[in-house]
Amino acid sequence: MLDPRASHSPLDFPNPSLYPFNEKRMSENDEGMDLTGEEVTAQVKKGRWIRRHWVSLFAIISILVFSAGIYFMGGLSGDLWGYGYLGVFLISILGSVVILVPIPSLPVVFLMGMILNPWLVGLMVGLGEPIGEIPPYIAGYSGRASMEKRRFYVKLKDWMRRRGSLVLFFFAWTPNPAFDLAGAAAGALHYPFWKYLLMLFLGKTVKGWIIAFAGYGTLRLLLHFLIG
Repeated sequence: MLDPRASHSPLDFPNPSLYPFNEKRMSENDEGMDLTGEEVTAQVKKGRWIRRHWVSLFAIISILVFSAGIYFMGGLSGDLWGYGYLGVFLISILGSVVILVPIPSLPVVFLMGMILNPWLVGLMVGLGEPIGEIPPYIAGYSGRASMEKRRFYVKLKDWMRRRGSLVLFFFAWTPNPAFDLAGAAAGALHYPFWKYLLMLFLGKTVKGWIIAFAGYGTLRLLLHFLIG
């Protein structure tokens, strides 16, 4: 036992500054201890969600890469009509996920409704566009979509808490550029992923039918005036 009255050399009490690695580790541990129980639980849920859906995410990313490759290599843009329903499906994915490069997905659906079955064209839209709307959900779920300062986003989250399914359906069936905010809000509130895709499928299919039948009706009117 050390006598407080005795004189000790500096070696008896090591200088903490000589051990920066230990200080760094202690500071990291202190930061980890600052996390609340809710934050730890949220991080655990994020990890579980990624592990549970990694196969689906990999398949979705593969579809996006494949679709982008076909489009930008000139396949869809050069001979869209030859791809038929597959072309509608792929360009619907790209039209909902690509932001920097405008993809004319809605005009394509309108034109394809003239020459293909509009019911099936709308169905392809309902199957394709929800895939392209998955990234906003993931961004909101992981907490990377930091938009809390936007008033509309705050209101949207409040709407999602009260009427999540109706909000998603409404934003899905209307050509709405603000849907990414709705997707991020759904992810931030941990809205069930399968239900998110289901509501998008229903809303996007309705939107696809409206646009495809608009093209179908326009063609019939043109033929009526031209041919009689």
